[in-house]
Amino acid sequence: MVHAEQGLAPARVGLEYNRFYRVLSAQGEKTAELAGRVKHRATTRAELPVVGDWIAVHPRPDEETATIQAVLPRKSAFSRKVAGRVTDEQIVAANVDIVFLVSALDREFNPRRIERYLTVAWESGARPVVLLNKADLWEDVDSVVREVEASALGVPVHALSSRHGDGVDVLLGYLRPGVTIALLGSSGVGKSTLINRLLGTDLLRTGEVRSGDRKGRHTTTHRELIVLPSGGLLIDTPGMREIQLWDVEEGLQASFADVEEFAEICFYPDCRHQNEPGCAVREAVEEGHLAPERLDNYRKLQEELSHLALRQDRRAQHADKQRIKSATRLLNHHQPRR
Repeated sequence: MVHAEQGLAPARVGLEYNRFYRVLSAQGEKTAELAGRVKHRATTRAELPVVGDWIAVHPRPDEETATIQAVLPRKSAFSRKVAGRVTDEQIVAANVDIVFLVSALDREFNPRRIERYLTVAWESGARPVVLLNKADLWEDVDSVVREVEASALGVPVHALSSRHGDGVDVLLGYLRPGVTIALLGSSGVGKSTLINRLLGTDLLRTGEVRSGDRKGRHTTTHRELIVLPSGGLLIDTPGMREIQLWDVEEGLQASFADVEEFAEICFYPDCRHQNEPGCAVREAVEEGHLAPERLDNYRKLQEELSHLALRQDRRAQHADKQRIKSATRLLNHHQPRR
């Protein structure tokens, strides 16, 4: 209401590239840029608009461009730590209802990677769905689906071949009007091919996986919101070489609910599930109720979160010191000279 009184109109970010945006509004597509005050008020990159964000824009007289005056509150956000040594949050997509976690059934298939994606997806606030693409390359598809279902607790798992169209029809039930779905996965898993199949046209450029190292070519180079004929919306994202965790404590609990359930009955409340007596988690592994690889991955992700928390604390301490130094310099500057 406040934004309407200021003459602003609602829009949604469809594409972002180097702080220039393509936004979708009731008046059609527009090219947009950030207002100066939006840039200066943002203390982190996570506060700037991303694909999927709802925004308030001020249309310009030519009606083909607009200025982004505000980013509206997000109902969900798929976040990860930025690659490299920088401790900062990167929001991959916002206001997503369903996350299609795409994994390829080829030599690079890794159930532990799916668990990592599920952890981040649960934390985002969106509903995850696992897609096992390139099912035509796998001999026993039913077996691998059962294996993934055992780790993706309560999450739908679908095997399909986007290249040949097998199994794709089941996804149409998710593509309802007004529902936003993000596709996430490593490079080369076939996200762009799948989107083209769902669209019924070759809108996105696709490429083969390199035969030498099985790495996919980056056919998608930016995030983009695509409106489907059904009225549903898809967010295509570039393939990720890695997805580092960012504040996913609740997501870890949801993704590893079976481990958490056994941990609740451990003898020691701070049990690390290694060699402690009375460890219900280790007992579950020994009795075959819990896969040892799953427990190992749970520990690995917990350790990664601990390192992240430590780096965040150090960063906060450094920022506090810098603020104190700046305040001291300012105070000394204004002290009367004797």
